Order: sequence, then structure tokens, then C-alpha cells
Amino acid sequence: MTDAPRTRWELAGGAAATGYAARFGDLIDHGADIDGEARLADALVERTATILDAGAGIGRVGAALATRGHQVLAAEKDPALVAESRARYPDLPVIRADILDLTPTRLAGEGHRTGYDLIVLVGNVIVLLAPQTERRVLATLRELLTPAGRILVGFHPANGPGHARAYPFEEFAADVAASGLRVQHRFGTYQLGGPSDDYVVAVLTRA
Repeated sequence: MTDAPRTRWELAGGAAATGYAARFGDLIDHGADIDGEARLADALVERTATILDAGAGIGRVGAALATRGHQVLAAEKDPALVAESRARYPDLPVIRADILDLTPTRLAGEGHRTGYDLIVLVGNVIVLLAPQTERRVLATLRELLTPAGRILVGFHPANGPGHARAYPFEEFAADVAASGLRVQHRFGTYQLGGPSDDYVVAVLTRA
């Protein structure tokens, strides 16, 4: 791990403070449908696509995509979530890393691919990054895309978790453009509902 700045998630106490892992673990154990993100991600790529789940949490999205036949690498910084992911989904490759550390050099050095057909950045990860790092994170992920690769982003632009930032779509779109990307599609739900002020689902491509 490098000296990447502390994320809002870390500043709020991470998994131990929020009960995130316990909450989603309980939903999974009781058979709740938590695969909305994975279903859309699956529809965006061909079978056996290469997918990076950035900010993977307990690995639920990455694991769901792996079961659909994709080649998935999960990356998560929180050590408690990494441990939960490895225990719950032992067949899902997961590395402990800040998103800013996901450089081609590091990934290649650890034996992982450096180009992805799809990068998944969902579950409010982008509004829980370290302050003032949104453009750096987007640019970092851009460098890991295959030529036709895309990034799937999902977040609450307002009224998200108490430790998340407010991130109006217009500001997000400006950061996307400044990072060498563009918004190809915008929806309000993972079921392709129309654009909404309550939730942003965006598909990004290279500019």
C-alpha cells in the first residue's frame, strides 16, 4: 500500500463503524436480490469479459459477475472488507489496494491484467473517495480500460451515506471530462430508469 490519502470511508471509521459488511451479509444470507448492478454490468459486455470491481466491498458484485462467466478482479482498500470477501467468495480474486494504487505497473507486478473491458465503480464508492481525488481516481481507471472499455458508476448525488459528499451530476460530468472520459449514458436506476436527482447510474467511455 502506498501513502494514498484517507478516504471518506476511512475517516468515518470504515466497515466497523457503518455495519456495512454485516448488513449486506444478512441480505445475502436471507436471499435478497442485490444483483441489480451486476445484471447491468453483465449486459454491457460480451461473455468472458475482463472486469475490474474497484472499491469492491465484500465482493458481492464481482462474485455475481464471475458466476456469469466473466474474468473478474476485485480491489478493496478496507482490510475488514477484504477479509470478508475472501471468506465469503473464496474463488473471487481480490487485492487490497486503494484505487489510486491500481496502476498498470502494480497490477502487472502482481500478475494481474492491466486492461479491462469494464470497470465497476458502484455502491457510492465515488462519493466516499478521499476529498479532492475524484479526477485522479477517474484518470487512474481510464488508464486501465481496453480501447473499447467502459466504466459503470453508481452513486447518490445527494443524501447518500452520512459520510459521503454531495456530488451533483453536473460536477461529476465536469470531472469525467477533465479526466479524459465522457458520459456515454446516464440513468436513474440499474433497470435503466430515466435520469434522476436521487441516484446516478452512468456509463463512461474514453473521450
